Amino acid sequence: MSAHLVLAGFVLGVGRTVPTVAAALALIGVVIGGWALARPGRGPAAIALVLGLIGLIVGALHGANAAGGLGTGNGLAGAVGAVALGVIGLVLGGLALARSRRRSNSRPT
Repeated sequence: MSAHLVLAGFVLGVGRTVPTVAAALALIGVVIGGWALARPGRGPAAIALVLGLIGLIVGALHGANAAGGLGTGNGLAGAVGAVALGVIGLVLGGLALARSRRRSNSRPT
C-alpha cells in the first residue's frame, strides 16, 4: 500500500514527500536560527537546533537509502537539500545559543 498525492499530473509519493518535509523543517530551523541571532533568548535557538537536527538526520537517512541518482524521482535532491539546510540550521542555532549563554553569563548579578 502506498500513498500518493496527485497535483496537476505530478505524482508526489513517499519517496519525495519525506525529504521534502525534512527540507521544509530544516528551512524553518534556518529562519528561526537567523531570527534567534537577531534577538536574545534560548528558546528560538533551541528550536532551530532541534529542527536542523531533524532535517539533517532524516535527509541523511533518506539519501543513504534512496535508489538511483538525481532525477529518478526517489527524493535524493530533497534529501541533499534537507542535509544542507539542516547543517545551516544547526550552525545558526548553535551560534545563537552560544551568544545567549554569553549574554546571560556577562550580566551582573
